Amino acid sequence: MTVQAVPPASVAPDAEPEAWAVCLCAQWCGTCRDYRAIIDALARQFPWVRFVWLDIEDEADVAGDYDVETFPTLLLADAAGVRFLGALLPQAAVLERMLQRWRDDPPPLLRDAQALALLERIRQAYAAGGLARVIA
Repeated sequence: MTVQAVPPASVAPDAEPEAWAVCLCAQWCGTCRDYRAIIDALARQFPWVRFVWLDIEDEADVAGDYDVETFPTLLLADAAGVRFLGALLPQAAVLERMLQRWRDDPPPLLRDAQALALLERIRQAYAAGGLARVIA
């Protein structure tokens, strides 16, 4: 799925979001598709987060050797590194609480080499224009 890479109106055009929320999904996964509406709504609510929809089959080179065992899997990261990487069902209230708490009290960093490598591939693909930010 292609999304237009345009910042939400609440973020200045040259402002860069402070954080990443990447949904690792697959188009064939109905639960992943259910998550899309939640991600779209939260992208409007949290302009300081760069939401990215990553179909691991369409973007297999970005997913690399990271094995998504459960769909959907969510990666939360900031400039310091990966804060969360795991399965998270499409429950808007849970993700919203995680994001609200994150800004004031970031969760500890994960010390997982695969997670860090995945984040780096995502950042590189985004910078090269290969991934687009989700906007609603």
